[in-house]
Amino acid sequence: MKMATNSTLIGEQGYDRAHQVKQFDDSKLGVKGLVDSGLSSIPRIFIHPPETLHQLQPTTRPIPTIDLSDRRSALVDRISAACRKFGFFRITNHGIPPAVLDRTIAAVKAFHEQPAEVRAQFYGREMTNGVSYFSNLDLYTSRAASWSDTLQMRLAPIFPDDVPEICREEIAAWNKEIQRLGEELLGLVSQGLGLPSEKLKGLTCLEGRAMVGNYYPPCPQPDLTTGLTSHSDPGVLTVLLEDHVGGLDLEVKHGGAWVDVEPVPGALVINVGDLLQIMSNEEYKSVDHRVLANPHHEPRVSIAVFLNPSNREGVFGPLPELVSPEKPALYKEFKFSEFMMRFFTKGLDGKSLVNYYKLQ
Repeated sequence: MKMATNSTLIGEQGYDRAHQVKQFDDSKLGVKGLVDSGLSSIPRIFIHPPETLHQLQPTTRPIPTIDLSDRRSALVDRISAACRKFGFFRITNHGIPPAVLDRTIAAVKAFHEQPAEVRAQFYGREMTNGVSYFSNLDLYTSRAASWSDTLQMRLAPIFPDDVPEICREEIAAWNKEIQRLGEELLGLVSQGLGLPSEKLKGLTCLEGRAMVGNYYPPCPQPDLTTGLTSHSDPGVLTVLLEDHVGGLDLEVKHGGAWVDVEPVPGALVINVGDLLQIMSNEEYKSVDHRVLANPHHEPRVSIAVFLNPSNREGVFGPLPELVSPEKPALYKEFKFSEFMMRFFTKGLDGKSLVNYYKLQ
C-alpha cells in the first residue's frame, strides 16, 4: 500500500484524513506493514499535535513494588495503599514461571511477525469469534493514530476456538496462570476495601477476561507520534506483561507528572480500571497511562489481560457496602454492556468514561 508521508502532506489544503485512515485500515497490513515497506517518515495520520506528546514532564519516581510472598495482612495493606494513592503497582513472586512469561511474549511476537497475508486473515474490528487483529482500537475516532498493532481476544468465560495456531498453546497456558493470579489479586483488592475476599469474584469480575497483545514496531519518527495514546482502562484490574526491549516505554500520570515505569524482568504491572474506581466509590483510582513510540531497532511487545465481569447485562455502580450518609454514591448505576459500548465508541484519550457516569 502506498500512503503519502508527512513530508508531502503537511501544509496541503487537500488532506483528507478520513480517506487516508480508511485506506490504511483496508490494506490490513497494520503498522508492521508500513515498516516492512521501508518508509523513512510516518504517514500524516500518525502525527500527533505537539501538546498531546509533550504535556507534563516525566519523573523517575518509581511505582510501588509488592512481593506477593509477603504475609496476607501486609499484602492487603500495601495493595490497598497502592490502589488508593497510585492506581498502579508492580508485583513480584507472583507464581507464574519465567518460562511461561517468555513463551507468551515470544508467541505474540511470532503472530505479529508472520507474513502480511497470514496476519490479514485475522484482521477486523469485530470479535465475532472471540479473536481479532487490527491497528489502533480508536483509529476512526482518535485525533491521530498510534504506532502499534494489536491481537485481541476473549479468554473467558469460554476460550475461543480460533486463536491463531502460532500462539494458541502459549496463550492457553498463560490464561490458566492469569485465572489463578487474578483470583488472588481480586481477593486482596476486595479485602483492601474492607469487603470479603470473594466479593469481586462473586460479581463475575474474573470471568470476563480479555487480552490484547500489542506490537510496537520501530518508528522512524518517534518524536511525532505515540505507541499508545493516553487512556485509562475500562475494567476492574489489568495485568500487564512487558518485554524489555529498549527499556522505558510505559508512563503513568501521577501527581501532575508522567512517571516512567521501568520494566523489571519477571515482574508484572497491575493497574486499577475505571469500573473498579466506580465500584469502590472512588476509594481506588484508575489513572491515565500511555506508551511512547518505539525509537529502537527491535520491536517491542506487551500483553495486557483485563479482568472484567462476564455478567454483561448486570447492573453495576458503587458497591452498597461502600456508600453511607457520610460518603454518598458518587456514580450512577449502569449495565456493564452499555459501559463497554461507550468505551469502544468514545476513543481512548481522556477520562470521559468515568466522568460520564459521575453524579453531579
